[in-house]
This record gives sequence, structure tokens and C-alpha cells, in this order.
Amino acid sequence: MGIIKSFLNAFRDVDKTETNTYAPSVSYGVRPDRIRTQSYNNRSIITSIYTRLAIDVSDITIRHVLVDTDDRFKDIADSKLNDALLFSPSLDQGPRQFRQDIARIMFDKSVAAIVPVDMTTDPMTGELTDVYSIRVGVVTAWYPKHVKVDLYNEEKGIHQEIIIEKRLVALVENPFLEVMNLPNSTLQRLIRKLTLLDQVDEVSASGKLDLIIQLPYTIKSEARKKQAEDRRDQIEMQLKGSTYGIAYTDGTEKITQLNRPAENNLMAQVEYLTNMLYGQLGLTEEVMNGTADEKTMLNYFNRTIEPIVTAIVEAMQKSFIGQTRYESGERIRLFRDPFKFVPVASLAEIADKFTRNEIMTANEIRGSMGIPPSSDPKADELRNSNMPQSKLETSES
Repeated sequence: MGIIKSFLNAFRDVDKTETNTYAPSVSYGVRPDRIRTQSYNNRSIITSIYTRLAIDVSDITIRHVLVDTDDRFKDIADSKLNDALLFSPSLDQGPRQFRQDIARIMFDKSVAAIVPVDMTTDPMTGELTDVYSIRVGVVTAWYPKHVKVDLYNEEKGIHQEIIIEKRLVALVENPFLEVMNLPNSTLQRLIRKLTLLDQVDEVSASGKLDLIIQLPYTIKSEARKKQAEDRRDQIEMQLKGSTYGIAYTDGTEKITQLNRPAENNLMAQVEYLTNMLYGQLGLTEEVMNGTADEKTMLNYFNRTIEPIVTAIVEAMQKSFIGQTRYESGERIRLFRDPFKFVPVASLAEIADKFTRNEIMTANEIRGSMGIPPSSDPKADELRNSNMPQSKLETSES
């Protein structure tokens, strides 16, 4: 007997009578589903930090899996949620772009809302039974048991605010909230200093001469003030009207130019806050410019990337799996290629240890290296090739 399921869509107010596959009156020059970051982040080094972290977060695969009674990985789950996570989360995004979008919104807005758009639920308990498509949105309002989310509606081609139950949406809070998003956090202080530095640069590059003219008489009476202003206007007219910006003055007049570089410690403060932010996020200059070694990258992934991806996985597991399916052995797990940062010189030794200790088969090792599997049946067996086979094993093979 099959399980009764209710199919739901997060956008319940979509016009069901619309038969067109697209709306001719609605078109955009840029992607309308993309959520823009805050404007003051786009002009600073903060964007490069967000991008680096988001790309590395998207490098880790998230899957819907089955586990045994000891909570060990047993198999990949045959579900629409797993298809969405590994193949097509939504009409506009691939899985890697979807994961990158989660991280980018989380860094910029402090909380990312992963919303199941098309889903099936158990009509008796109201729990999710499967998820067909998912999107990332921004929380705009919080209620006791609901949230209002700004989400892209692919049926209408616009962003809409919808109210959805908290138990159905995965709310992922930035693990580095105190470092990146709070008003007095290191990153916000760095943003303010960078804004001040940009203002100073704009003033210094505004083209003003900043001249002080010392006239050969005291300026105390109104008549003298008027005479001084006339003299200033004359010099301005000479500079504007001259091809090369040359003016003449009386021999008794002195001109002092003030547009020297302003001496301030803004740059030193920016460098100090940048180094502090790198340290608190577990970043280094080598990670940012791509010259970090294996040990540095391993530390970076363990201290920085893994907590972020774990927060995403746990939030999705809580909302998309539910208590009933969790108790039956369903999980959402993260997977990272263990050989990604291994040098080629060390790969042969690692492969030998893994096969000799019967941890991985030869074909599993070949697959991780991008080599097609071998047709030899022994390549799929967990067997130490260096040990002699018994007569029984030989006869069975």
C-alpha cells in the first residue's frame, strides 16, 4: 500500500490560469533571480573575501544518504531531494551555484533561508516527505513560528515575499556572525574604515588646488575683504582662462599650496583590521592568492569551511528530513574529495596504503583520480594484492 502524500508549492498565489511558458511583457537585462549584495561591499576587498569563501564552500558536495544503526554511511538515498542537491536544485541554478549562493547570502545577510519550493508532505503529520526544487532567499521578517522570505518566483519571473513555517525552511545562520555581521564586528569596522579611505581618496583627487594667497595688507574692514575676494576671483579667472593653467601675481603677494597628501593612519588601520579579519576567519594571504600548501589548505578547510558547510547541512537535515525519517536512518551529509590537495608524488604511496589495508578498491582509487575503472574483477575487491591467496579463495575466483 502506497504512502499518501500532498504536493505543495511555496508560491500558492501563482496564477494557475496562465498558460504561457514565459511572460513576454517581463524581461531583464541581468539575471532576476540573483540576490544582490549590499552596495558598500561591492567596492571593497570584502567582495573578494566573500567570493573566495563561497567558492570553497561550494566545492564540498551535499547529499541525501542512508545510514545504518551505527550512523555509518550505507548508501545514497533514492529521492527527489538528492536529485535536487546533486543535479538541479531549481530551473536557474546548478548544484554548485546553489551552494555558492547559500554561502554568499549567509555572509552578506547573516542568515540564508533555503526554501523548498516544490515538495510533498505527509497529510497526517505535516512533515516533508520529499523535496523537488529548492531556492535560497533572504529573511525579511521573523515571527514566532513563521518567517517572511524574499524569494524568486520562476513562474512569474519576479521576487516575492512569502510567509512560510520555520519547520519547513532551513534557516542557516553564519557561524562567523560575531566576526562578520554584528555592528561592531571586525569586518564591519573594516568596511567603515574602507569607506573613510575612499572618501579621503576622492577629496585628494577632486582637482582642487587648495591655495592660500597672502596679500600685502591686512584684511579687517569690509572694503579690504571685498578687495581680497576680487583678487581671488581674478586669479581663478586667470587659471581657468589659461591653456596651461598659469596665473601671475604681484611681487608682494605670496601663494602657499596646501594640496599635499594628508597624513593620517587610515591605511595602517585598514591593514591592521584586514590582518585581524584574516586571522579570525582562518584565512591567509596564501589561501587568497592560491599559493597555499597542502597543510595550510587542510587547516583552512577544517577551521573555516567545514563549520560553514556543517551549519548548512544541519539546517537542511532538521527541516528537510524531519524526526520520523531521521530515526529511520536518513541523513544529509557533506562529502569532500580527500585527494584534492595531495601532490602527485604522494598519490601513489597513499593509493598503495589504501588498497593494501583494504580501505578502498583499485577502481575506487582510479575513479578519484579521474581514470576509467578496470575491467579486471579483482579491481572491485577489497583485497591486499601483496598477500598470497589461499587455495579456497583461488578456487572460488
